[in-house]
Amino acid sequence: MPSFAHFFETFTGSTNVFIDAMLLTLELTAVSILVGIVIGLFFALLKISNIKILGLIADIYIYLVRGTPLIVQIFILYFGISGIFLLPDFWAAALALAFHNGAYIAEIFRGTIQSIDKGQMEAARSLGMTKSLALRRIILPQAFRRALPPLGNQFIIGLKDSSLAAFISMNELFNVATTLGSNNFDEMTYLLIVAVYYLILVAILTIIVNMIERKLAVSDR
Repeated sequence: MPSFAHFFETFTGSTNVFIDAMLLTLELTAVSILVGIVIGLFFALLKISNIKILGLIADIYIYLVRGTPLIVQIFILYFGISGIFLLPDFWAAALALAFHNGAYIAEIFRGTIQSIDKGQMEAARSLGMTKSLALRRIILPQAFRRALPPLGNQFIIGLKDSSLAAFISMNELFNVATTLGSNNFDEMTYLLIVAVYYLILVAILTIIVNMIERKLAVSDR
């Protein structure tokens, strides 16, 4: 184990490179979650559809994502996409992570949509709204609001999952740590440093998620 003095000296001396990697990690996570929200909402709507084949398609997608390791999905999508057309490492990783996050976000949206009182849909239909219009104007806004806390938690999970992008040469936090550790023959120190950065990010995001949950709890009273 490195001494505290050595750890502190290495930590302060590598701040610039780790800050850049942290920003890239946050950007990668944010893009993958935003795209994952679109994917998740699409498959959530398929899952609650009255058309059985659409629900089956959603079930298969969710089963495949949940039943296979994320690193396998990243490799399949990365090398599969690269075999068709060249794609920057960032977008290859973002799309792979979005594909993975989308399955879990789909279940979040399915749960929040189905948690809305069915009487609201019936009331909207009685006022002359079509089912799709009632869904857009009445049901989905409430579902999004209820989905915010679990989506925040999914963002935290996605942040930690983004470390697997290192295996396709993305210069995010984990890749920078392992590269610097290998170059300086000091792997343990740099792994401890990157652990500190992840803990800081997760702590900040956890505080934000808790603030959102408290605000929503107060507004529901």
